[in-house]
Amino acid sequence: MQYRNFKDFSTSLLGFGCMRFPTLEDGTIDEQKTFEMLDLALDNGVNYFDTAYPYHQGQSEIVLGKWLQTIDRDSIYVTSKMPVWKINSIEEFDKILDEQLEKLQIDHLDFYLLHALSKQRWDHVLEMGVLDHLKDVLASGKVKHIGFSFHDDYEVFEEIINAYPWDFCQIQYNYMDNNYQAGDKGYALAKKLGIPVVVMEPVRGGLLANVPDDIDKMFREYNDWSNASYALRWVMNHDNVMCVLSGMSNLEQVKDNLVTADTFMPLTDDEMKIIEKARDMFLARTKVNCTACRYCMPCPFGVNIPGNFKVYNEGNIYQKADLNKSAYLDMDESTRSTACKKCQACVTKCPQHINIPVELAKITKEYE
Repeated sequence: MQYRNFKDFSTSLLGFGCMRFPTLEDGTIDEQKTFEMLDLALDNGVNYFDTAYPYHQGQSEIVLGKWLQTIDRDSIYVTSKMPVWKINSIEEFDKILDEQLEKLQIDHLDFYLLHALSKQRWDHVLEMGVLDHLKDVLASGKVKHIGFSFHDDYEVFEEIINAYPWDFCQIQYNYMDNNYQAGDKGYALAKKLGIPVVVMEPVRGGLLANVPDDIDKMFREYNDWSNASYALRWVMNHDNVMCVLSGMSNLEQVKDNLVTADTFMPLTDDEMKIIEKARDMFLARTKVNCTACRYCMPCPFGVNIPGNFKVYNEGNIYQKADLNKSAYLDMDESTRSTACKKCQACVTKCPQHINIPVELAKITKEYE
């Protein structure tokens, strides 16, 4: 495993994102498979494990906490996030932080982020006086490093990153999203300010792990890296990236990502050109900019919003429209796009700023 050294910490280049654990038929986390994956990652040098209050409907922190009791907790960094949209006072901030520590069964978090900041949530943070309170949080010893994760436009990122002496920040970044949200400009600004970057969605919700045949053929003619490895290597090629988070769902993904992190070397000019060509080939195919983060869920009317978008995008990106129409019709009718009542509840929650009801209507028109 390769590591990146910043300030007083040394993080594994690959980090374990705990938002897509394998699940059982009832939707709960499959703890046996999850523990196997976490053990494999730990045994091969991964030392950064990232969870959050809402992941897996609040169960991710609990399951990770159970696993932490089986290992040397001091050998790894544990990261979680404050759901700023759920609090209206400093007292509620402290209450949720204590709840998270209890669920994780630890006495401190190595890294703690203000979660999924947008302009609206940032203004809320300022109104509550959270920034002034952070010094007390650090002094308490409950948190060692403070950062923020981000989902909005670059101008908002610039405002936030300059407002506080952050220890790190977390952005969505991959070879398809280099000009989206914080993007290249945000990465460059963080580097200029000496603030290391943690990257989320490096394979764009899995879309860059299973590419169309023509892109796959182009990749494999050059070398035998997996599609996901190309995506991870593009991110790892940025020297101010302290850790690349992968939301792994099975052992095969863990093994493949470990190989990438173990063998990573700076990309050559030819390798960069291949990835840039892949980007151009993708851009004409993606219909809805959804990463399946599930912040829009649950829908008040039962629509499986990311599920509909997944079917719709994959039908176009992977050129399998007929198969994906079948997959759409195989969905429970109550969860299809036709169940959307255009209530707009999802629109303000979407970090990608997708007009979800409009896009769902397009899916209905195409598949119904």
